[in-house]
Amino acid sequence: MEDDFGFALGVVFRAYAKVVEAAVAEIPGGPRGYFTLMAAIQGHANSQRALAKRLGIDRTIMTYLLDDLERADLVERKPDPADRRSRHIVATEHGRQRWEQLSGPVGLAEQQLLDILPEKSRATFRTLLRTLAHHVSPDNPMAIASQKPDRPPAGRSGRRSTT
Repeated sequence: MEDDFGFALGVVFRAYAKVVEAAVAEIPGGPRGYFTLMAAIQGHANSQRALAKRLGIDRTIMTYLLDDLERADLVERKPDPADRRSRHIVATEHGRQRWEQLSGPVGLAEQQLLDILPEKSRATFRTLLRTLAHHVSPDNPMAIASQKPDRPPAGRSGRRSTT
């Protein structure tokens, strides 16, 4: 099983999620709240709908999450000057401070997870992971599924055994 891509990816994701969840537990929504706050700080929260799509969060859940983040004075919704029906999600000063405080433990969690890799491979791994994530972004989540390989992946015949 360890040689299977999906299995390995799942193991790494669950380890990362567990450590990050503990690091950001005090933020409303845990990791979802942390990544929403980060998107607001980095200017990637131009609309609630776009942010929900980007983070893979149901729009209804996103509404409740933003309500909780606003109550905690971490973000605020501001009207889009070009479209009054739309809201920009903006980090408050308190939100920026909290993110700064929490980004250290999250970074440490990432570092501990990647410590098994040779130091020169860590940057390459991050770059490759970002490339893959961009390719299967929420704007195109089925990019891989829609591509049909010319032949089965190495090590697989493409047929099921009848025995």
